[in-house]
Amino acid sequence: MRRRSTPLIAAVILAAGCGNPVHNHYSVKATTPCLKKLGYGVSDASHLGPIESSAPEGAIVAREKGNAVVISFGSNDREAANIKRGYRRFASRKLRPHLDDVMLSQKNAVLRWTVTPPRDELDRVLGCLR
Repeated sequence: MRRRSTPLIAAVILAAGCGNPVHNHYSVKATTPCLKKLGYGVSDASHLGPIESSAPEGAIVAREKGNAVVISFGSNDREAANIKRGYRRFASRKLRPHLDDVMLSQKNAVLRWTVTPPRDELDRVLGCLR
């Protein structure tokens, strides 16, 4: 009886490690392929402005019909907070009242959409952060 349970326990432990891993640090390199697989047109965003060009770990823009999201990557969550402050500082007067609708951060990444994303689009993009 003891011999049979050992392989079963080993299989359960092995299977538990095969799910979607929890990512503590997101990057351009790991996020881009997932977005492309979902049909987004992805390109470098460093030319878009001072915030994107100064993002410590790079920035990308992912486009789909009707919307686009710029994802700027910091080295850690503190740098992500700095990126958010930069977006607030340089936002146009027209955008400022709506910035919380189109911007959010996840760990070291800051996401800023052109228009408020529907829930399914938000979930797709967040699911690609790696």
